[in-house]
Amino acid sequence: MPGEPIDPVDPVRMVDRPPDQGSGTILLIEDNEDNRAVYTTILRYYGYDVIEAPSAEDGIDVARRVHPALILMDIGLPGIDGWEATRRLKGDPQTRSIPIVALTAHALPEHRAESFAAGCDGYLAKPIEPRDVLAEVRRYLLDGPQLANRHT
Repeated sequence: MPGEPIDPVDPVRMVDRPPDQGSGTILLIEDNEDNRAVYTTILRYYGYDVIEAPSAEDGIDVARRVHPALILMDIGLPGIDGWEATRRLKGDPQTRSIPIVALTAHALPEHRAESFAAGCDGYLAKPIEPRDVLAEVRRYLLDGPQLANRHT
């Protein structure tokens, strides 16, 4: 019906659902503007606060100032890559407890292993369906870190 909200994760489905509760702030570190727009739109639709950073340097600065509940980290960033940014954040007592989920086109098994070795808590290989990003965010922010930290 016209005027009913459309679920951005499943545009065919009309929805009337409350936002996720107790979500916290998500820091999205992603250099691709289109990807930032898609992920931010979906997450905000479901009630999450999203701060965007287009580079690792900006993301590290924001993480230290804001201390988000979760970081979604692109790995293929210009300058400092996402693996190095993750190592820096996990090496800093101020930010080491923030869960970091790698978002990457580096989809080989060794890239996954390198993401976890750098300190990432989760891993999603691009192209990533919006529903998968939402599910991963919910694993960390709604299910709790003890369920999310499974390196699946």
